[in-house]
Amino acid sequence: MNTLLVPYYEHPDVRPAEWAAIVAAAPRLYGVVLNPADGPGEHPDAAFAATAARLKAAGVRVLGYADTDYGRRPHEEVAADLARHHAWYGADGAFLDQAAADPAALPYYRRLAAAAWSAGCTTLVLNHGTPPDPSYARTADVLVTFEGTWDAYRTPPPAPSYGPGTLVCHLVYGVPAGVNATGAVRVRGADLHCAVPGAGDHPWGTLPHALEPTR
Repeated sequence: MNTLLVPYYEHPDVRPAEWAAIVAAAPRLYGVVLNPADGPGEHPDAAFAATAARLKAAGVRVLGYADTDYGRRPHEEVAADLARHHAWYGADGAFLDQAAADPAALPYYRRLAAAAWSAGCTTLVLNHGTPPDPSYARTADVLVTFEGTWDAYRTPPPAPSYGPGTLVCHLVYGVPAGVNATGAVRVRGADLHCAVPGAGDHPWGTLPHALEPTR
């Protein structure tokens, strides 16, 4: 089943084997977050464009990364990032990071959702990192309701019900080898997940143990 949503923030020229492993895992992937430079960057990157093309040829959603700074980043800047992702890398979805969770910010994200559809996105992911207000379920296809360490994931906060049609995703890092993260995710009611061994400031420079390339 395609239940993995993978954020992998490494350059294809630096980690070609890892990117090849991601492409090879296409049947298990819901989508892959493309993040050339904390967003699309100022200029197209040929290596990321080629990798995005390989992913799409394998039937994988390509989600363009954009930071929203919890609703504080100007709408025009985020919308420009989404347009560049689509034009330069053929992104067919958007991964909006640092998304606010309170209902007061909902109009900001509804406006961004409209911009995403206008930019050619067919899938919208909001990374709240914590359970957002249920009103967000009508704004995005996927809500990331947990992002944090494996230790914190052992006792996650209770999540509200988002109803049918909205997928819930959990992003977990610092996962020890041998841990059945997929089983833990299922118990906690997530539809999608990514659980990696990396920790510290840059955990998303590692892959789930099952996707690590053989060297």
